[in-house]
Amino acid sequence: MSQSKEIAALDAHDPLAHCRDEFLLPENTVYLDGNSLGPLSKRSQQRINEVVKNQWGEDLIKSWNSHSWIDLPFSVGEKIAPLIGAAKGQTVCCDSISVNLFKLLSYALQLQPKRKTILSQIDNFPTDLYMAQGLQSLLGNERCELLQVAAEQIPNALNEEIAVLMLTHVNFRSGEIHDIQAMTEQAHELGILVIWDLAHSAGAVPLELDACNVDFAVGCGYKYLNGGPGAPAFIYVAERHQNAAEQPLSGWMGHRIPFDFINDYQPGNGMKQFLTGTPNILSMAALDAALDIFADLSIEQVYAKSIALTALFCQLIEENIELQSLNSLSPAAAMRGSQIALSHPQAFAISQALIAENIVVDYRAPNIIRFGFAPLYTRFQDVAKTVEVLAELMRSQRFHDPIYAQRATVT
Repeated sequence: MSQSKEIAALDAHDPLAHCRDEFLLPENTVYLDGNSLGPLSKRSQQRINEVVKNQWGEDLIKSWNSHSWIDLPFSVGEKIAPLIGAAKGQTVCCDSISVNLFKLLSYALQLQPKRKTILSQIDNFPTDLYMAQGLQSLLGNERCELLQVAAEQIPNALNEEIAVLMLTHVNFRSGEIHDIQAMTEQAHELGILVIWDLAHSAGAVPLELDACNVDFAVGCGYKYLNGGPGAPAFIYVAERHQNAAEQPLSGWMGHRIPFDFINDYQPGNGMKQFLTGTPNILSMAALDAALDIFADLSIEQVYAKSIALTALFCQLIEENIELQSLNSLSPAAAMRGSQIALSHPQAFAISQALIAENIVVDYRAPNIIRFGFAPLYTRFQDVAKTVEVLAELMRSQRFHDPIYAQRATVT
């Protein structure tokens, strides 16, 4: 059987093939950037139209009660919970990853009054490091200090002076996965609390937060969960830690009885206190609808396709002599998320040339092209086409055209 027929057969027998019909994808476009922004789903489009036209447009402020707007942070959180291996009552949807990290870092330090150090990976996603740096600036070095080490140095850096270990499960550059269970266990043996950033894993790879005894986690709503640009994030707090301290962003939605308008703050019970201001209903409604696509899917099945997609991509890259100047930064299949990172001195120009050919990827400084393979809508034929176009670009060297060197604000 020819390679093209083998790839066609993979698509023909794909148990997730029907999921692609859930999305409004442009014709003649291969979208490999769902690890940055998931595409618009038909369900989200329909829900937004309903919320804008009927709920907001007709029922106005009554919708907070009649359409349960006020409960969306909790109901959406419970839809996310099965995707991260969390029992009910531990996940709420609100704010952004950055804001939620500030809450959790502050909260965790309260639970560790005799410790002050936050340990993180030196190439963690920058916003995670920024929030820890901001907290250090606010509290002073006597109460908060950020320590950054390379990934391979983390196990040896753990000691009884560390208060919090803050890590991202899937590295945003390379796609390399940390072993959540092993790392959490090692930290706990030394009395260290652990915060996991699931931005590049929720909705793409299996997660078992409860089974791994995870303390805290945050995650993104607009990547693999397809909630739309600026979709709210989520926050997970293990039940054993709830009500043990107070998170410092004491907004009125986190109040025990917000509509009594009491002047003094009284934190709500459980996950309620991790809310802050009024939820963004339009964004949350879009995410709520997109999550329904996962309702009848197994995340293990999603991950199996992810591995198959990335494995095919790596195989085709390796077989093509035109692509030998591209270096893979991603580990073996069992240790990577749903993306492949290739490095090249002209990575930005190559990524822009691919986009011009309707192969949508993204660039990460200083020299990385990221290919995200979201299993719900990416086809095996998309992988083959991407490698074919990439090979032609490398052969022709067309990416040296000055037009591909022009940079916009967002890369």
